[in-house]
Amino acid sequence: MHIEEFALGDSWIHRLDPRVKIAAAIGFSVVVALNQSVAASAIALLFPAVLILAARVSLRKVILRLAVVNSFILFLWLFLPFTHTGEIIWSLGPLEIHREGLIFCLLITLKSNAIMLAVIALLGTSRVFTLVHALSHMAIPDKLVHLFFFCFRYIHVIHEEYHRLAVAMKVRGFRPRTDLHTYRAYAYMVGMLLVRSFDRSRRILAAMRCRGFRGRFYILHHYEMKRCDYVVGAASFLISAVLLVAK
Repeated sequence: MHIEEFALGDSWIHRLDPRVKIAAAIGFSVVVALNQSVAASAIALLFPAVLILAARVSLRKVILRLAVVNSFILFLWLFLPFTHTGEIIWSLGPLEIHREGLIFCLLITLKSNAIMLAVIALLGTSRVFTLVHALSHMAIPDKLVHLFFFCFRYIHVIHEEYHRLAVAMKVRGFRPRTDLHTYRAYAYMVGMLLVRSFDRSRRILAAMRCRGFRGRFYILHHYEMKRCDYVVGAASFLISAVLLVAK
């Protein structure tokens, strides 16, 4: 599992202060999510799209990430236009497509893609350890920072544990079906995964305490804002403010 594929680059986007990236990503995402204008949501796509091109990341990988998000949004397009109340623009027997339903689906699609592109362009171009370091600088509670750090650090360990359990079940002749035996087998596997994860966490905590861990990470390197960081931060704030008042 490789979740830092966009962080492998050397563009000026990659070199931005991670504190600016986090603040810009959160502010932009919140504003886009609250916006109710289709035109403003469409315009909001331009800002992260420009950042994606400036970061020179693989467009193929970006499209694949967007395809995953839009595969879920597709279900909204299949049902929401027929169930949302409003002006009927087309009907065939009991099926009626409502104008407000189409607009709502379009609004959700534009918002989701704009936020996803912003996350890829701003947060995806930084390593997770760098983001954790930046969160510590931003006075985020230590417990939240530790939770975020350990989730990233050991999520692949849990995935490997799951893979080993799944292989062991297949070796023993398990074939998933829609019956009670299959549901019980998956329940046992999830339970065993939780038990092993808990046992691994206790061993990790004991190892950290043996190495002098006392509930906090000490920061030796401190970030310094550069001119480019101020420019990007100001631009992000200005764009978010314009989108916030756009109708």
